[in-house]
Amino acid sequence: MSETTTRTARQTAIPGRKVIDPATWSGAELERSGDWIHCLSEAEMEDIDQAVRGAESADLDIMDISRESFPLPVFGATLACIREQLLNGAGLALIRGFPVERYNRAQAAAAFFGIGCYLGRAVSQNAKGHVLGHVKKLTDSDYNVNPNERGYRTNVDQRFHADSCDVVGLMCLQTPKSGGLSSVVSTVTVHNEMLARRPDLVQVLAGPIYWDRRGEVPEGKDQWYVLPVFNYHGGWFSCRYARQYIDSTQRFEQVPRTTPAQLEALNMMDSLLAELHMKMQFQTGDIQFLFNHVTLHGRTAFEDWPEPERKRHLFRLWLTIDGERPLPAVLAERTQGGIVTGGTILNAPLEAE
Repeated sequence: MSETTTRTARQTAIPGRKVIDPATWSGAELERSGDWIHCLSEAEMEDIDQAVRGAESADLDIMDISRESFPLPVFGATLACIREQLLNGAGLALIRGFPVERYNRAQAAAAFFGIGCYLGRAVSQNAKGHVLGHVKKLTDSDYNVNPNERGYRTNVDQRFHADSCDVVGLMCLQTPKSGGLSSVVSTVTVHNEMLARRPDLVQVLAGPIYWDRRGEVPEGKDQWYVLPVFNYHGGWFSCRYARQYIDSTQRFEQVPRTTPAQLEALNMMDSLLAELHMKMQFQTGDIQFLFNHVTLHGRTAFEDWPEPERKRHLFRLWLTIDGERPLPAVLAERTQGGIVTGGTILNAPLEAE
């Protein structure tokens, strides 16, 4: 990583007060700083290559890959620093320069999954049990309109959100013809800015907020759950937000109607996200990791290439960091196992489904 930014030490998070956390930054500040980008060295790439070849020789299924079976004696030290940056720093990292073109699909997937093992434990990303996900246009449906669709399967504008895991990882295999910019924002900064301008609305978002499960319902659970946007648990701040998942709960008669105060708070949240985020264009081989408790991410709409083999395609990982951050019970339940329903069987497909 390049130049290092000195970050403020974390202090106990208290409702109604400014959150002091190293993950405080604006999009403009992040664009000026390079400390969240790591360019792979030849030695690190050789390290990854040796691990990929070893996993291939051992005929390992992707889900059987672990830190032990995917040794990275050189790159492992860098990944330890990246993990620390995610959990106790800016909350994001970009690894640049992975040579996707050198590998077939299975080898690239093994490399990505193996790298992820050094940061956390892979969990299910949908009711199908995918621990290796595919971000690719598979439908013309708009998830903002269709409550049973997921945004990663579309090419429409993906609004700011955090996934149901601690860390989300993306590896860019193919870039689009146009658009598809990645957006990232610090929710610590958003919280503090809202607190400075409208502390009453921070209080609203720290209260009960209803979320739509979008048809992926664990056994014995309702089709919705309740979780504040702003959480202060055990002295730790965590934020969860996805406007479309909040709005679509209104289709359920049993869910309370959104109040005027909640609507105002949600609208201000959207305005601050638009004001404070950073946009970036993925390059082929980029690997992005985000800590969902202190960041949100989104994506602009994109146009695909007409050739099937050139269509925008990213691998995705949902990773849990077991027991390293106090979380409200509802949030811990979602992050520790991802999305699991009665028929979920964990698997790692090499093609988008």
